[in-house]
Amino acid sequence: MNTEKWLKQNTQSLKGKLIAVTGTTGGIGKELCRYLANLGANLILLDRNTKRSNAFAEELRSTYSVTVCNYTLDLENFELVKNVTEHLKLMPIDLILHNAGAYSIPRKKCTTGFDNVFQINFVSPYYMIRELLPTLKSRHGRVVVVGSIAHNYSKSDPEDIDFSTRKASSKVYGNAKRYLMFSLFELFKNETDATLSITHPGITFTNITAHYPKLIFAVIKHPMKIIFMKPKTAALSILKGVFEPTPYHRWTGPKLFDIWGLPKQKNLKTCAEAESRYIGQTADKIYTLLTENN
Repeated sequence: MNTEKWLKQNTQSLKGKLIAVTGTTGGIGKELCRYLANLGANLILLDRNTKRSNAFAEELRSTYSVTVCNYTLDLENFELVKNVTEHLKLMPIDLILHNAGAYSIPRKKCTTGFDNVFQINFVSPYYMIRELLPTLKSRHGRVVVVGSIAHNYSKSDPEDIDFSTRKASSKVYGNAKRYLMFSLFELFKNETDATLSITHPGITFTNITAHYPKLIFAVIKHPMKIIFMKPKTAALSILKGVFEPTPYHRWTGPKLFDIWGLPKQKNLKTCAEAESRYIGQTADKIYTLLTENN
């Protein structure tokens, strides 16, 4: 796998562009930011861990000579999400890249009334994207979202939108990613002033995979590092989204079985148009509820 050759053929200078990225303090997020900074992009880091974010921002500034600022952002905390979003709305952002996510975490209800896994992986990023869309449209910008093959583990349920009654982490996380991906497909379906890229990294060893019991994780972590792509390589699929939009119900990810290899855009056949429309309509209702009540 010739990464350097791929980068020369599939990327170009981002000098003068301002890109906001969520989840930059580990794994894929860090590698993405290094790629973006190396291409000349100025960055806004949006992370829950302020100390790590500060340190990484300083690393990027000193290594790549780009402008980097950072805000503390916990996607579970909707009040904080709103405050940070208001700051971002005042900035000339060309692209927002949503990478942050949470898989197997202690479950609870957020102040919005939604399950926290659903809040982190769908509600908060969707709200931010909707709020920032006017800025992106004025700059002919783009939204890049990290989806997941887990979206195919379940189908939406009108009786349990956020899967708060479910226990299986794969289904709860998959439902949230399904909402994020297909709500955005519907939102951008007829959009002409801004574009969308739905991407996914396949399977790679990051903090989000460290959700197994400690004993099991200790056994599997080394084989995982050998078998699956490293974050630096997996990040290429998301980087591809910075330069290539994905049309309705297409996404970009590893070309071999959605797990290995360089990025390739493919058709998504995992969600019928009727369900996709339902997800889009539900997302719009949630957004309206949040803006009216908050």
